[in-house]
Amino acid sequence: MQEENTAAVDRNGATDDPVGAADPSAELAAANAKADENYNKFLLAMADFENYKKRMQRDFETNVLRARMTLLQRFLPVVDNLERALQFEESSAGLRSGVEQTLKGFEALLAGEGIKPIKVLGEAFDPKVAEAIGTQPRPDVPEDTVVEEAQKGYAWGDEVLRPAKVIVAKAHDQ
Repeated sequence: MQEENTAAVDRNGATDDPVGAADPSAELAAANAKADENYNKFLLAMADFENYKKRMQRDFETNVLRARMTLLQRFLPVVDNLERALQFEESSAGLRSGVEQTLKGFEALLAGEGIKPIKVLGEAFDPKVAEAIGTQPRPDVPEDTVVEEAQKGYAWGDEVLRPAKVIVAKAHDQ
């Protein structure tokens, strides 16, 4: 009869092998499997970390843009007040010139930041860029055309920073 070279293992994992040596190829395979498992966990952790870094960068950029937008929106009422001051003809030439220069400075600052007025006067009403605050019967103008701009709207790139407030033409009632 042939003698088998395998050792018997009891319930606790102990062998009755007198030499105490386990099968080296089985140990190597188990170690390689464990190493592969750990390497895969490492790769997953690295991918998660890269995704976290990208998400944090996007969140940071979004927060910066929102803060910048909020600051720029705070400038718009100042521009509005300067434009209203220029509508009065009774003001002295020196005061008017000073207000005009201040307004030009603010407009240049806004333009430098990529803020541009939205052209709505004479255009078809677009609720994406304007808010209708009233209507006016105008038989000489097509219906839903902006006939008056009560407050300018501004865009920052492709985003509306502030919609224009407008009066829209409506059909003349008979």
